[in-house]
Amino acid sequence: MGLLQAGLTGITMATSKTHKNIKILIVDDFDTTRKIIRNMLRDEGYENTVEARDGKLALQVLRKEKVELIISDWAMPNMDGLTFLKTVRSTPEFQNIPFIMVTAEAEKDNIINAIKAKVTQYIIKPFTAENLYDKVRISMGQ
Repeated sequence: MGLLQAGLTGITMATSKTHKNIKILIVDDFDTTRKIIRNMLRDEGYENTVEARDGKLALQVLRKEKVELIISDWAMPNMDGLTFLKTVRSTPEFQNIPFIMVTAEAEKDNIINAIKAKVTQYIIKPFTAENLYDKVRISMGQ
């Protein structure tokens, strides 16, 4: 019976991770930050990620990949996170993708601007892995 229970537990765990096979786009100009976020997501079972260094490159990724969640930094060269968010929200094929803004910008006006631009969730740096997981789950309706 112990082997059967262990086998069933393995099946349950595999099944519970299938909802985590969503494709997540991580956008940040710092390689280290993208790596940290990617590793946090993988530790929680979200292994299907793609990355971009800025909003401009992220738009190129969106045109090539079926992305189901965006996690983006605010302050980036070429196209910042707020401009990227506004572009995503104004593009019919991307407008419903959940969008998490990750930033050191804790100013009230910045948060209000992100909310007005229809950000799904907002994470202020520094943040914990658990905070990231919670925002992902909420954004994906899990």
